[in-house]
Amino acid sequence: MKVRLQADADLNEHIVKGVLRREPGIDFRTASPAGLYGLRDLEVLAMAAGEGRILVSHDRKTMPRICAKFIQTTNSPGLFLVSQKTDVLIAIESLLLVWMASEAEDWTNRIAAIPS
Repeated sequence: MKVRLQADADLNEHIVKGVLRREPGIDFRTASPAGLYGLRDLEVLAMAAGEGRILVSHDRKTMPRICAKFIQTTNSPGLFLVSQKTDVLIAIESLLLVWMASEAEDWTNRIAAIPS
């Protein structure tokens, strides 16, 4: 199955827009339609997992720890962490590469830095 992505509330929306502009076929949902604003990290992970979406976040401080605990009890489609210092174009290209070159199952229960 193709990778499906969910933007965390803190993710720069220019990244989502750029990915979708380059490849409209990617299933990449922003935080607003998902109702993620104001939710705790664990709730965000659970919502993304419930829909089979890899969570994409800038939150490198707390999200990895919360996700590591989450995957001890529940399968997660995965977590992609994008540094806020990463150039938007590089983040877009990296996410496009993931989408083109891998399947959703490749990322199950993984926490990965984008770009790697």
